[in-house]
Amino acid sequence: MNIIPIIKCRNIKNSISFYIDILDFKLQSVWPESGDPSFSILERSGCEIHFSSHSGDGVFGNAVYVFVEEVDNLFAKYLERGLIIQKEASSPVHHSPIDQSWGTLEFYIDDPDGNTIRFGKYGKD
Repeated sequence: MNIIPIIKCRNIKNSISFYIDILDFKLQSVWPESGDPSFSILERSGCEIHFSSHSGDGVFGNAVYVFVEEVDNLFAKYLERGLIIQKEASSPVHHSPIDQSWGTLEFYIDDPDGNTIRFGKYGKD
């Protein structure tokens, strides 16, 4: 079984740029090639995530969890690439990796459309 989230976006070009330039995803395809509404497939480490700006595909504010090997280094890399973290002033997990009480080390990133990508791993780096 392969479960693939579909993330709602307002502007497919902005979403693709954020996920490629900051978060290391690779573009697999986009239909149509320009404009909205549109649908795209991005890939990272063999896993797909889909994006849609079509009116009937999902809602804004989704959360997707991405398990990774290196949490602290990945967060630092994203900051170097221009990740802006001040949007969630009251959320420490949006500002740096946090050891959660349930045994994971995590940080959260909100994309341009308010969807949250949670990066984490079990245990500490």
